[in-house]
Amino acid sequence: MLDFIYYPISAILWFWYKAFGAILGPDNGFAWALAVVFLVFTLRLLLLRPAIQQIRTTRQMQQLQPQIGALQKKYAGDRQRQALEMQKLQREHGFNPLLGCLPILVQAPVFLGLYHVLRSFNRTGSGWGQLGMTPEANAATPNYVFSAADVQSFLTARLFGAPISAAIASSDSLLASFAPYGGVPTVAAIAAVAIPLMLIAGLATHFNARVALTGQSREAATNPQTAMMNKLMLWVFPLGVLVGGPFLMIAILLYWVSNNLWTYAQQHLIFARMDRQEMVEQSPAADSTPSAAPKPGVRPNNSKKSTRDKKSRGKTGGRTDRIPER
Repeated sequence: MLDFIYYPISAILWFWYKAFGAILGPDNGFAWALAVVFLVFTLRLLLLRPAIQQIRTTRQMQQLQPQIGALQKKYAGDRQRQALEMQKLQREHGFNPLLGCLPILVQAPVFLGLYHVLRSFNRTGSGWGQLGMTPEANAATPNYVFSAADVQSFLTARLFGAPISAAIASSDSLLASFAPYGGVPTVAAIAAVAIPLMLIAGLATHFNARVALTGQSREAATNPQTAMMNKLMLWVFPLGVLVGGPFLMIAILLYWVSNNLWTYAQQHLIFARMDRQEMVEQSPAADSTPSAAPKPGVRPNNSKKSTRDKKSRGKTGGRTDRIPER
């Protein structure tokens, strides 16, 4: 039903797997891990322009917050007039709130598509979305653009001894399907890789939220709804990574970590660039013109005055005394 999402995602993952597999080996766990990481980087690069627009929209929303609060207070008893005035304010400043939601709306199906493609490498489970295949049938069935040999390579790949398609909470039957492909992994081996990734993902989620809320105005922060959302972003979402992490396969945790690291770097670079642009725009025109006054510590330049004095002395024969009046 969502093949228009699954096939492009699997194609990008296949490209990076073949690229790193040619260097590190087709069954190398790091080749598959790097393929997942660079899949994230590729998708985020394609979404860079909407992401920049989202950050600009968020910054603009914060700058307009005092005016929005004034309108809400002024027309508190007239919802219709309040909505009309808000739309007028947004049009005057070229503000479109839908642009702030666009990257999230695009990334959600991408994440779900990647989750489905990665889960489809091992379809032996009997839970939601699984097909209950036997290990032999699963290994012989292609996965979108991946061949059956690629599926077997994915099952064989290990990252520090753990299959990247396994999770801490994987069932015993699912873990048993790895027996012909590198042996049955232990929960301890999976946890040794998954837990550090969960911690990094949780911390990155928290610090990304801190960066996103840095420029928030005091009026916005004191708003009850905004304050509640800030707490969700700072504490609940990172905690959700730790709570849900044991149920996510290692490949998905790699996606989460690399996606958050990209977001962290992207926010710092874009915010720094926007701050520089705002400083240039806000600087008065007078500051761009050189001042006639000398800089501190520099001796005044009286060359023009000296030249005028010399000319005046030349006209009077060098005498500077005045003739007394009679």
